[in-house]
Amino acid sequence: MRGPVLEKIYDRLYRSFGPQHWWPGETPFEVAAGAILTQNTNWLNVEKAIFRLKQEKKLSAAALHTLPVQRLASYIRPAGYFNIKAARLKNFIRFLMEEYQGSVERMAEEDLPVIRKKLLTVNGIGPETADSIMLYALEKPVFVIDTYTKRILSRHAILTHDAPYEAYQDLFHAKLSNQVSLFNEYHALLVKLAKEFCRTRPLCSGCPLEDVKPWLG
Repeated sequence: MRGPVLEKIYDRLYRSFGPQHWWPGETPFEVAAGAILTQNTNWLNVEKAIFRLKQEKKLSAAALHTLPVQRLASYIRPAGYFNIKAARLKNFIRFLMEEYQGSVERMAEEDLPVIRKKLLTVNGIGPETADSIMLYALEKPVFVIDTYTKRILSRHAILTHDAPYEAYQDLFHAKLSNQVSLFNEYHALLVKLAKEFCRTRPLCSGCPLEDVKPWLG
């Protein structure tokens, strides 16, 4: 891929949509928990689950660590797949307690490669969730690759859709300045584009990137 295509895409999206103010959450722990709960659902449903945990005064590592998994599942029901997500959230809490005494801030003190390797050993946390936790909760410069990112870049012939997660991530890391604020905003803008235009059935007319192909050179 020749030329600063990713930079051009970012500039076009930012001019079109403006800042997205991601990720919602009052504390790093809330953001980390939200990254697990948002798997296979939308953020509105996650907000309902987070609100319920706050109501019950259970939104902390210490509280969730002692909470029975069945009770946790009942609290996060709005997020969908609540039994699976309750188990995954408990796995993360157990990891956080054992490795970092329940402190997300303490986890953030470790180097990015170390944290990522550890997170990927937690049952139920894959690359996308691990990277979401690192970028949005720990403020580490890692680009999150999701279905929306793959859809947009593959439709514009930048990478094939079946290219591995690492290939997409390496592309962003190689072509962009590794800045937390940039990665945060870029990922959010791609999600916005996918929801507004680059849907499963795309709405190409009026899309901010409808003329992107000539940029590829």
